[in-house]
Amino acid sequence: MVFNYPDARRDDVSDDYHGRVVTDPYRWLEDPESDETKAFVEAQNAITMPYLEALPDRERLQKRMTELWDTPRTGIPTVRNGVAIWTYNDGLQDQSIYYRSGSPGVERTNPPTGDRSNASVLLDPNTMSDDGAVAVVVTSLSPDGRLFAYTVSEAGSDRQVLRIRATETGADLDDELRHLRFTSVAWFGDGFFYTRFPESDPASTEPVRDQQVYYHRIGRPQDDDQLIYRNVDNPDPVYGAFVTHDDRYLVLHEYLGTSRHNGVLYLDLTGLDLADQDEAGWDEAAVDGWVRLVDQGVATHNVVIHDAGQLLAASDGPMFIVHTDHHAPNGTVIGIPLNRPDERIDIISETTEPIEWVAGLAGSLVVCRLVEASNDLHRYQNDGTPIGSLELPGLGTVVGASGRFVDPDFYLDYQSFAEPPTALRCQTENGEGQVSVFARTEPPIDPSRFVVERRHATSTDGASVGMFVIRLTETTLPAPVELYGYGGFSINLTPTYSPARLAFLETGGVVVVANLRGGTEQGEDWHRQGMLANKQQVFDDLIACGQHLIDTGVTTAGQLGIRGGSNGGLLTAATVVQRPDLFGAVVSQVPVTDMLRYQMFTAGRYWTVEYGDSADPEAFEYLMEYSPLHNVADGAPADYPAMLITTAESDDRVVPMHSHKLAAELQHRAGGSSERPLLERVETRAGHGLGKPTSKLIEEAADIYAFLLANLRPNP
Repeated sequence: MVFNYPDARRDDVSDDYHGRVVTDPYRWLEDPESDETKAFVEAQNAITMPYLEALPDRERLQKRMTELWDTPRTGIPTVRNGVAIWTYNDGLQDQSIYYRSGSPGVERTNPPTGDRSNASVLLDPNTMSDDGAVAVVVTSLSPDGRLFAYTVSEAGSDRQVLRIRATETGADLDDELRHLRFTSVAWFGDGFFYTRFPESDPASTEPVRDQQVYYHRIGRPQDDDQLIYRNVDNPDPVYGAFVTHDDRYLVLHEYLGTSRHNGVLYLDLTGLDLADQDEAGWDEAAVDGWVRLVDQGVATHNVVIHDAGQLLAASDGPMFIVHTDHHAPNGTVIGIPLNRPDERIDIISETTEPIEWVAGLAGSLVVCRLVEASNDLHRYQNDGTPIGSLELPGLGTVVGASGRFVDPDFYLDYQSFAEPPTALRCQTENGEGQVSVFARTEPPIDPSRFVVERRHATSTDGASVGMFVIRLTETTLPAPVELYGYGGFSINLTPTYSPARLAFLETGGVVVVANLRGGTEQGEDWHRQGMLANKQQVFDDLIACGQHLIDTGVTTAGQLGIRGGSNGGLLTAATVVQRPDLFGAVVSQVPVTDMLRYQMFTAGRYWTVEYGDSADPEAFEYLMEYSPLHNVADGAPADYPAMLITTAESDDRVVPMHSHKLAAELQHRAGGSSERPLLERVETRAGHGLGKPTSKLIEEAADIYAFLLANLRPNP
């Protein structure tokens, strides 16, 4: 089959980077609203969609994925003052429904259960749109259990609107807060603290800046909200706000871009009368009294709880208990006395097993460690005395936790490669913690049929790169392989559940999840070895994993496929440009491909701490070396494996121009046609992946795996 591509216009556009001229012939594709860009998208889909729809395995895969997705899913509850709220999806609903049980202030005789017969629907996002493309993103239940704050996103946009619903009546209040992205909600007094950006045009792709912290009083218009904190000296950081469990301090975690080396500020809320305002509203000046505890850029510092001095014997006053990797790349837990902020008290020492997160739950410190990229949980007293471990169902991942330091119970969201998400309850009355099931879904495939191996490849610098190799017991090797990676932003790839992968496994395929440099599966040093000038090491790691799978007989080059999304889309695009001979098929989902201009659009500026900025001469050199868009060689695409690039019209995180430009460049360099597909798939009414409806998830997954199966063939 020959694929004939549209003849996209090439302009005479170039830029001078530190004395080197770089052409950018598809600059016009950066404007998503232009008629020409829209025509380009239509022309791409006119080739891609009929091809995908006609693939021999697509209909069968979509049917099987629908069956596998059609299993009920119950989320972990949030419990406040007798009220429990949790999500439930019957399997194929586009968005999960929020249920409520209990009443504010009414004491329960038993802990809440996931039984919906004693619950009522609080919020059904499926009623907010005809196509399921409106999603609830952030939720927060007030301490008295009476109010439920939630944000909604349309068509996958990072932009969100916050509304407040009364839990007893199910009715929304008049309050509506806008200009929100990456927001947090921290209840206090008659309202809550939250973060927002200045007002801007919803269609703008300009970088977002100047996030500020406000206080909203329930029942007042947003224009009356009080400015609590604004960094007038630097508009670049973003903030995560929370109030300590004793309502004593408002804590801000301050992030410059995606760097985890955050700053910490706090405000003593004692005596702060946020209810004392007249009808004219608040002054524009921010509240005074902020104290900077940690400077941004030093290391990771996550405040877990405030210890007033009664619980930690080493303290002679209030201190914050903090999870940090300062001088401890695998993580440690320390105490920072507020009256001696330069002092560090060791509470839980660093070990060879990296700490992924720490939470203050049920009067204890719950520490989640990584053991060969799977989770292991332990509880400690505030002074670091071990309480005991929490037994998980198996080799898997805790993807979420719900609870407070002042509550007797907490909840964990657990899953694995073979087991759907399971909501676990942890009761602590017996001291060590008893784990039981809040809600569970029976696996649609018998877990005993799964073979999960932990393998290691040797990368170019001699480092051992771990990976999970997953197949069914009846699978014959060598087999078609989906090699999946991410490799950046400290994100770890641990065992998680995917109905789409199950369908691929049933066809006789093998799924491989690689723990590349750029994550923190082996601590912060593992991350730093895959960022900035070291980014090439991530691509080398993926290539080493692929070569190991071929050398050990798991697959062949013709049967080896790679897939990744976002930063993982950059990973797969850059890797195939460097080693097209190693793969039979490539899927790059919502990829970053223009490494010289990514920082000029929406959230892109936040990534310079991970990638570097082409405005810097040193960074330009290494970015230019691997930027996928700028390394497609003349004539090379004719020798490329099959390639599918995906994006979405409403993606305002990795804007679609990245995919458009790469597709246009590949198709041009191939001479306008090729025997192997070099295609772009553009989704409508969807974004980077946020809140994507179930129906679209199934359709996209069926396209991707049908594409892989059609193009992964044994070597001749």
